Amino acid sequence: MFNQQFDLELTLTQISGYMKRKRLKTGRDTKFKPGQTSHNKGKRGVSYSEATQFKPGHKPASMLPVGSEVMSSDGYLKIKIADPNYWIYTHVFIWERHNGPVPKGHVIIFGDQDRLNFGIDNLILVSRAQLLQLNRQKLIKNNADLTRVGVAIVDLKAKIRRRAK
Repeated sequence: MFNQQFDLELTLTQISGYMKRKRLKTGRDTKFKPGQTSHNKGKRGVSYSEATQFKPGHKPASMLPVGSEVMSSDGYLKIKIADPNYWIYTHVFIWERHNGPVPKGHVIIFGDQDRLNFGIDNLILVSRAQLLQLNRQKLIKNNADLTRVGVAIVDLKAKIRRRAK
């Protein structure tokens, strides 16, 4: 009707785009009037597909069993230790199995920087303050023994700073 009235050949998309750009109103009021009920009053849920929604106790096909291992996006291996969704880093799990829980404020690092070498002699417990200095001074090496020496250097430097104060 618009095209006939003005002798044009515009599509509906062109007309609505022009109206939006120029902020023109159509004159139609689409708000609910007082007393008007919505089309979905009394219906539950957002959609009408309740018959296909998950039932209580349903487990999705992608759910992994306890003991499963997956690679995280940052290259660390994680192991599932409990349902429904409790994961822990494998190197922390192995450390805790051999030495007990990791103390608060401490982390486990790989002595040789190989994130898949879970040998207990390759896992080193360091405080976050030590880790900060190890990273700043680039003392984490490709050899676990050299990394342990780096931890000792960091501790020695910290002791020197405390004594100097």
